Amino acid sequence: MRPRMADAPLLELRDVETSYGLSRVLFGVSLAIAPGEMVSLMGRNGMGKTTTVRSIMGLTPAASGSIRFAGAEISALPAYRVAKLGVGLAPEGRQAFPNLTTRENLVATASNRGDAAEPWTLERVFALFPRLAERADSMANLLSGGEQQMLAIGRALMTNPRLLILDEATEGLAPLIRDEIWRCLEKLRAAGQSILLIDKNVAAITRIADRHYFIERGRIVWSGGSRELASSPDVAHRYLGV
Repeated sequence: MRPRMADAPLLELRDVETSYGLSRVLFGVSLAIAPGEMVSLMGRNGMGKTTTVRSIMGLTPAASGSIRFAGAEISALPAYRVAKLGVGLAPEGRQAFPNLTTRENLVATASNRGDAAEPWTLERVFALFPRLAERADSMANLLSGGEQQMLAIGRALMTNPRLLILDEATEGLAPLIRDEIWRCLEKLRAAGQSILLIDKNVAAITRIADRHYFIERGRIVWSGGSRELASSPDVAHRYLGV
């Protein structure tokens, strides 16, 4: 059974405001993700998507508002403590360790902090992304962009996160690689992995995600389910169109 928002949220933001110095970027952002949900956050570049992610992770702390994870307030926690609670991030730009191999990058982050009954292992990540198995002994800086993105996702999974955040997971990738990543995300969703997805591929997102938020100039301007979004093409055009 798919989760309902009547369930207690795994992640909940309420009226979050975040600034860089004197420049306010987020203005009262509120969103929620139930256990087992895949939720998207979409918007044009520079509208506050990555700042929302940074606020959740404690990398750019919120100036006001509430960020709760598994019922606990985390808005004042440093990033390493947010990660320890079970929030895994595949960041924009991938940020692999260039002087480590694919295998070493994955092992470097491995931790079963939540005592998962079936934790993520090298074998499971390689089964999800066969390309990484083929490049297991290659240095990360020699991987293609798509392979580095798979590595970023696999590295986050190796922390056995309760919530996986993917920031621009398919940005700038070749169509075949994008399709492969979407298939893998669909498998994760089917397995019950909670996911916050930052992306702009409305067709793919609508197919596999449960609910969606659009952000513009630091404010949530639309939210709804996949069926509602699919039947309202003007929404994507209004908030993603050039």
